[in-house]
Amino acid sequence: MYGKIFIKCKMKVLTGMHIGGSSAFSAIGAVDSPVIRDSFTGEPMLPGSSLKGKMRTLLAKSIKYHYITQECANDPEEITRLFGSAGNSKKGINPKAARLQFADAFLVNAADLKKRGGMTEVKFENTISRLTAVANPRQIERVVRGSEFAINMVYDMEDQAVLKIDFTNIAKALKLLSMDYLGGHGSRGYGKVAFADFTVEVREGECPVDVNTLLNMLKEVEEYGAFSLQA
Repeated sequence: MYGKIFIKCKMKVLTGMHIGGSSAFSAIGAVDSPVIRDSFTGEPMLPGSSLKGKMRTLLAKSIKYHYITQECANDPEEITRLFGSAGNSKKGINPKAARLQFADAFLVNAADLKKRGGMTEVKFENTISRLTAVANPRQIERVVRGSEFAINMVYDMEDQAVLKIDFTNIAKALKLLSMDYLGGHGSRGYGKVAFADFTVEVREGECPVDVNTLLNMLKEVEEYGAFSLQA
């Protein structure tokens, strides 16, 4: 069995989100920590690697039932088959290709954001030394609340026996992310997100499981999380 399932949804930013870009050539007085942008449009973007890495880390913590998780090469089978593994030659662990592929995500409501005031905001923060009272101010650029990104993932059908298990884990990772944060500075309120408008489409091959069953697994994510009503 081999085929491909196309998974689509929208990710809505509920609180300002910072996924950093390069500031190597910033002018004097520019923002200290800019967000990453699409070089073609100049608009903020969400790298597929950021979403993949966060989903994998949260799922690994959950399955291990421990906050301090293991190296990626030592992840359990249900994680490495979804997200892949570079392997570990010293331990005899071979590389493994990821069954779940992520695309970079781009804004779908950029025009509305521009009318409302802009796609990003600059948050001024300050760290003050307890011992010397010396301030260390900084400026952090954030993607504004209400931004929506188009999420696209492709799942490779390879094993009927674990298809539903894999989709259960995809949904679980997204649920965990809905209760966590994406990007930096999450403990200070940044990067709360919600997922909605899931679609599942078999693009190649025949799916041995009813597509609506897989879709319903993912749709559970839409109502999940304490932050889902903030925007």
